[in-house]
Amino acid sequence: MIRSILSFRTLSIIAAVSLTIFASNFAAAQDSGRSLIEFSSPFGVGLVVIGAAYGISKLAAAAYESMARQPEVAANIQLAMIIAAALIEGFTFYALFLCTPKA
Repeated sequence: MIRSILSFRTLSIIAAVSLTIFASNFAAAQDSGRSLIEFSSPFGVGLVVIGAAYGISKLAAAAYESMARQPEVAANIQLAMIIAAALIEGFTFYALFLCTPKA
């Protein structure tokens, strides 16, 4: 588990995503003179979207693997997968609502 988290591929993806987020935030800060606190909402939105994409991808991968192992229950697995994906997306929309900047 630890080796998969600390693999070069995982660390490079995390570094690329965080560099992109921070570089865009600091570039916008130089133009408008805003403080660093105002960048917490875009950072939160980025984390929510990354987390939701990761969760749905793990859900789909596990569902497809189990459907391949037991094709006779594929309809039940697919229904459970759709319900779980809808719940993940609902939570994602709620989190995005909480992360949006207030006017």
